[in-house]
Amino acid sequence: MPHDDMLERSQSLLLRSATSRRHLTDFFSRALSAFQSSTDSPQNFQVVCTAPPASSSHAPASAAGAHDAQAKPLHPQNPAPIPPTKRPHTLIVLDSSFNPPTLAHLRMATSAVHDAIKKKRKGEDEKDTSGLRLLLLLAVVNADKAPKPAAFDQRLAMMWAFAHDVQRALRGEEEEDKSSGLPGPNKQQIHNGSQSEVAEEEQQKQGLPQVDISVDIGLTSKPYFHEKSRVIAESEFYKPPQGDGEEDTMEQVILVGFDTLIRIFDPKYYGPATQVTAHVDDQSRKGTPIQQALDPMFKRAKLRVTLRTDDEWGGKQEQVAYLESLLSEQGLAKIGGSREWAERIELVEGRRDGEEIVSSTYARKAAEREEWEKLRRLVSPEVGKWIEGEKLYVVDVKPGDV
Repeated sequence: MPHDDMLERSQSLLLRSATSRRHLTDFFSRALSAFQSSTDSPQNFQVVCTAPPASSSHAPASAAGAHDAQAKPLHPQNPAPIPPTKRPHTLIVLDSSFNPPTLAHLRMATSAVHDAIKKKRKGEDEKDTSGLRLLLLLAVVNADKAPKPAAFDQRLAMMWAFAHDVQRALRGEEEEDKSSGLPGPNKQQIHNGSQSEVAEEEQQKQGLPQVDISVDIGLTSKPYFHEKSRVIAESEFYKPPQGDGEEDTMEQVILVGFDTLIRIFDPKYYGPATQVTAHVDDQSRKGTPIQQALDPMFKRAKLRVTLRTDDEWGGKQEQVAYLESLLSEQGLAKIGGSREWAERIELVEGRRDGEEIVSSTYARKAAEREEWEKLRRLVSPEVGKWIEGEKLYVVDVKPGDV
């Protein structure tokens, strides 16, 4: 093909890709506006769209509006929420600012899914994942962090891209560069020894099954975890009509980092640890403010805590020692907590010694400096394409100008 024709075709594909990205951000902008402007009091949580399993008739082939070699769109132009046909028995919740989602988030999500499958109840078919779902949750009100770039609609778009990266990783598929119609780089070029590659190697060594599940993308106006857990549990989205013999229980597995767990157990968010009052919903039950908030949460949810070993939070031994002290009977009593909580908290390893530190802060800095190769070592493939295509975080460039 002549050089001029190749250049023209490349520019045409890039234009279509930019158009598809704009369509997605427009969709998420409308969804966000409708959610934030709602006067309906129960509108504290909403699933705005679902990335369905590849086996589903709703399944898209690409997250970020990519095109195949013939420039045909590969995903539905209008993402939509797809409720479960039966109540999930396990809902894995990854709550984050997604600014942007990183390979650390990818490891948290995929390892939690595989662990949930390994712990399936006796007599259940390991290959049946219909009762397992993943929820990516974005709080538009945060207890600690004020909004900053990227905008919420852009974060939702990155969550949409990230959802497909999670699904691809769970299915054990290699990433392909469909936006150009050309073969993509191999795994070594993409991840360069990153957490994603290590997790994939672990999956192969352990003989973990390929998994195909729905991933929901949700919004909440609740800033605190116990409130988020409650509105998710009350949501009609996860309460389809029950069939005969079906259970009405859904356990939440909430994925958090070490730093987030510290905030969850900080009494300043609840009230004095020495203050004991009757529970607002049950006058016969008394407790401290933190007990009244977290006791109901721990009855419906577990916390899966990933250690965060870096310069800011210290090493693995320091974090494990701190958490063991915090979750001891004496430690929980000191903050006014309940000793039963310790049984509902699981610690899992995060970054290993020698692995590159992965964080949203590092990803933003790489994008700000347009260090795209470095960015690809920090985020998953579709997310990286989205950030580079929209020039997110780049100084003096506004999304939509590209």
